[in-house]
Amino acid sequence: MKYLMLIYGNETVWNSLPPADLAALIDRVDAFNQELRESGELVMAEGLVPRARSVRTGAGAPVVTDGPYLEAKEYVGSMFVVDVESEDRALEIAKSYPGIRFAEGVGGGLEVWPLMVRGR
Repeated sequence: MKYLMLIYGNETVWNSLPPADLAALIDRVDAFNQELRESGELVMAEGLVPRARSVRTGAGAPVVTDGPYLEAKEYVGSMFVVDVESEDRALEIAKSYPGIRFAEGVGGGLEVWPLMVRGR
């Protein structure tokens, strides 16, 4: 089963990290991704450009706004997809993600979403 991991962060917190701490965190995330690649569980991992747009219906027509949440302090900063045998394994991976373990408050959090599979 494939799971999408949405990684939340706060730009103010990330920008306040000393350069050595940020470099150490990036190294840990790179090692984390490499371990998942080697196990065959990592499908993809990508950072997101912090300029999300939201398209919703308003006044009878689609409206594009900044989004998804204008006042949010945290935003989705990156994501990865794993293909694992169980939800337990997906949650184990999520709990071991370096960004939420590095320093209190730095990682922001991580959402785990099962992906739909056609034909099921």
